[in-house]
Amino acid sequence: MAMPLVELGSKRTREEELRVALRQIRDAIDAYKAAADAGKIILEIDQSGYPPDLQALVEGVEDASSADPRMIYFLRRVPRDPFFPDPRTPAEETWGLRSYESPADAPRRGDDVFDVYSLSSKVALNGTPYRDW
Repeated sequence: MAMPLVELGSKRTREEELRVALRQIRDAIDAYKAAADAGKIILEIDQSGYPPDLQALVEGVEDASSADPRMIYFLRRVPRDPFFPDPRTPAEETWGLRSYESPADAPRRGDDVFDVYSLSSKVALNGTPYRDW
């Protein structure tokens, strides 16, 4: 009888980890875009202003608005998707990436990262697929 309660508690914990990780990454993507819109990041003409990959959020970019060469960082590290099955996979590879040009109902990779989603095919306790969070 205690086993289902332990499994339920474990799943709730992983769901909370997923919520936090998605919020951290999405906030960092938004901060990168805001910095680009404010002229703090040098962009090519064809760039959207969103980061080219998740690692750019960790590695940072040079602040183009500063006279001193300093970096702007958006994440300390990329959190991993708690539902990704292989723990040896680098954290940035545990997420599905959606580019700015791809539609929300059919996300696909591209030249930038507009959003992230879980690659898990599992369903949450509330009945929604994790990839839709």
